[in-house]
Amino acid sequence: MNTPVVGAKRIVDVIGSGPWKAPVFESLAAALAAAITDGRIQVGARLPSERELAVAIGLSRTTTGRAYAQLRDQEYILTRRASGSVVQLPRVPGGRIDHLLSPAGADDTEIDLTCTAPAASPNILEAYERALSRLGAYLPGTGYYPSGLPVLREIIADRHTRRGTPTDPDQILITSGAFGGAAIAVRALLDVESGESTRRGGTRGTSRVLIENPTYPNAIATLESAGATLVTYPLEFGPEGHHWDIDAMEQLMRQTRPRSAYLIPDFHNPTGALLTEAQRPGLAEALRRNRVVPVFDESLVELGLDDGPTTTPMSALITDSVTVGSMSKICWGGLRIGWMRIPRRRVEHFASSRLELDLGAPVLEQLVTVELMGNHDAIVADCRFRLRAARDILVAQVRSWVPEWKLFVPSGGMALWAELPEARSGVLSIAARNHGLRLVAGPNFAPVGGLDRWIRLPYTVPETELEQVGPRLAAAWEDAKSMTGRGPTARARIVA
Repeated sequence: MNTPVVGAKRIVDVIGSGPWKAPVFESLAAALAAAITDGRIQVGARLPSERELAVAIGLSRTTTGRAYAQLRDQEYILTRRASGSVVQLPRVPGGRIDHLLSPAGADDTEIDLTCTAPAASPNILEAYERALSRLGAYLPGTGYYPSGLPVLREIIADRHTRRGTPTDPDQILITSGAFGGAAIAVRALLDVESGESTRRGGTRGTSRVLIENPTYPNAIATLESAGATLVTYPLEFGPEGHHWDIDAMEQLMRQTRPRSAYLIPDFHNPTGALLTEAQRPGLAEALRRNRVVPVFDESLVELGLDDGPTTTPMSALITDSVTVGSMSKICWGGLRIGWMRIPRRRVEHFASSRLELDLGAPVLEQLVTVELMGNHDAIVADCRFRLRAARDILVAQVRSWVPEWKLFVPSGGMALWAELPEARSGVLSIAARNHGLRLVAGPNFAPVGGLDRWIRLPYTVPETELEQVGPRLAAAWEDAKSMTGRGPTARARIVA
């Protein structure tokens, strides 16, 4: 196969033409490295010669030569005589995927569709550099900020206020990702409910929590480990895909009397469904009428990929609700910075519950988030642009190679939720490994079992990988149709 070539003009389009900070060769090398790590320059492609790049970018041959030398030292390129400089990623000791997430080990030839998480955005490295320059002011203190840095809490509160939910910084807790926030919220709400049950003469650990089916697997695990009894609302399903029936939800609430809920109304994980604007007041009223305190997961709220009106935040419609959000889907999961918006009357209890789990998120990453928030709208726009293109590529791959699968193209989010002709997603996930593809079977998203006719297909991997998904899916599906059994029955831990 011929090695793809990135032309000098394309390099200039990607990284710009300056001005460059001194020393110029280091700035140029850093810009190229950032473009490689975030996927704007393709791994495996051949870069233009040092002379060609020098002419195109308006620098000396010596400068581009020194920049290429630094990239070689950092293992971003491999240069061979007569073959030029080919882009690669530096080796990472121990691999790029933690063994807890991929117990069988990672294979560079595999395409991993188990996680809805993007590679780092182009702004990450610069944000870390700026944050490091501000870190010194915090070093004389203990470094513990269980509530979060005041400057970051102010920024998050302001964003909630501008979206239509007036919020004070004291209502914000900075957490280790949205999942960390959800875990704190669930435990705090269950603790309140268990305490009330005990005072009424009942027993602890019997609190009911309303949850959608399907839903985020780690939410299921967190609720179960906290001693919750899950009240499962199966999302409705029709010609346009999954959606909510508020009357049916309220009937379930009246019958089962949950006291809290974990819901994903914005580009729901895994279905991609979006609760309509017309339904939102009805859901808020149903929750309020049945005295259910909801936790709304807004991890994906900013990832609308099609033109359409902005929906009203659920927290603007029901005062006694908790909202969790995160930087992981927009910028990079490695930041591990999320937040909670808490009703005023619950702030003290939630803060106390948080101290039982950890003492706060890292200061440096909070400062990085502050820097990123300064360019937040542009970062979100770029993320949407990339995800929209990736979604369309994956849709075309599935429709071309496995046309018998039924697809419902979401208007936002980070994954497709595909219906198979047969209930074989478990064996499909096994067969896919023989074709260099990692998948998560539908039952992982089911609180009470089932969903073996469904498979989640994230479109967060590089476009070059997405373009190889179709033939691998088709081959795996052919194998799966002839396999016996239904594959794994135990729920796996899914990152996102």
